[in-house]
Amino acid sequence: MAGLKYMSGFGNEFASEDSRCPGSLPEGQNNPQVCPYGLYAEQLSGSAFTCPRSTNKRSWLYRILPSVRHKPFSPMSCGDLTESWNEVEPDPNQLRWKPFNIPKSSEKKVDFILGLHTVCGAGDSKSRNGIAIHMYTCNTSMIDKCFQNADGDLLIVPQQGEILITTEFGKMMVEPNEICVIQQGMRFSVDVFRETRGYILEVFGAHFELPDLGPIGANGLANPRDFQTPVAWYEDHTVAIGYTIVNKYQGKLFSCQQDFSPFNVVAWHGNYTPYKYNLENFMVINCVAFDHADPSIFTVLTAKSTRPGVAIADFVIFPPRWGVANHTFRPPYYHRNCMSEFMGLIKGHYEAKEEGFQPGGASLHSIMTPHGPDVDCFEKNSTAVLKPERVASGTMAFMFESSFSMAVTKWGLDTCHRLDKSYYKCWEALKSHFNPNWKPSSK
Repeated sequence: MAGLKYMSGFGNEFASEDSRCPGSLPEGQNNPQVCPYGLYAEQLSGSAFTCPRSTNKRSWLYRILPSVRHKPFSPMSCGDLTESWNEVEPDPNQLRWKPFNIPKSSEKKVDFILGLHTVCGAGDSKSRNGIAIHMYTCNTSMIDKCFQNADGDLLIVPQQGEILITTEFGKMMVEPNEICVIQQGMRFSVDVFRETRGYILEVFGAHFELPDLGPIGANGLANPRDFQTPVAWYEDHTVAIGYTIVNKYQGKLFSCQQDFSPFNVVAWHGNYTPYKYNLENFMVINCVAFDHADPSIFTVLTAKSTRPGVAIADFVIFPPRWGVANHTFRPPYYHRNCMSEFMGLIKGHYEAKEEGFQPGGASLHSIMTPHGPDVDCFEKNSTAVLKPERVASGTMAFMFESSFSMAVTKWGLDTCHRLDKSYYKCWEALKSHFNPNWKPSSK
């Protein structure tokens, strides 16, 4: 959207005030006896007060009215949003979903909250350890309503239709091939402009951070400067019939009413913010000699567990790049993994399965469930003339990879009616090429 401004950097200490109220940020202290313009000071903490300085997250918000002024919360329907991982029996099969249906606006008005559907997940928001993966399919904007997730961070991946996200920190326009992160406790509202669809990775108990680069060095992958945080913007808006705050708490939804907009933050400073990132800015690292490097080289963001090198969740992409490896089967190899792999497709075709895996659909390969290229991909790339070639041009696939063994919900297995029950057939025609009389060729 024209006119939206952002600040650059990942995890920076930012300071921003709406230009309509110059000097609204207090000088030299966080909590003066009387704030400029008669504002209220409110701290939003994203970490324990006593966390080391390098991991301490908090922001100070200077607002027209504090967020504490609201009516009591009451339970509301959760729809297809759930944290009940035992509602159906476990399914270790390879799973693939056709593009998830988007409700027609002419038939039913569905906003972002009503359009949330949980596909799979594991762990527990109460113990602050776990993840959930959701789809959002909606067709109308949220009006006098906002969402707050008390359970964890939301990494949002638009697939069809841009979304305008209004937050307490300012506004962000997020388009397909961009992502955004709304961190725990931040209130936001979503405007859409057409029938809209995307993916969400929710993480309980950890925040997303940039992966360590190790031997790669100081530069590469997602560079900190390419992350964007909105600038302060406020509305002094009274809602006589009631503004609705929807709160996701311990896996359930609750709502309350207040008579003013929560987006009344005139100024703020801190390092606990929403942010967005354009996937086109990812600096790809790849193999330039032989063999197929592990997909960890494509990690954009990670939410670390307490075990070194093991993530609660990684967000990994498969961007356009050059393939140049010699004497190598270049697509992803056949694999059984101690991690769960949920894949989505924003646009184009995924290199290992050009048919069947479609934008707006998904797949799940659970812990130790075998997976890999389909028959056509294997046969074609086993005999291909190896020369430098562009891989994945015009496409963007991604993966939510997790150390948790994720359970699929009843909605994911049944209610959505999008599960591709013929998925296993893409490997059925794989044949044996074994030759017991094979001899190495003379050089």
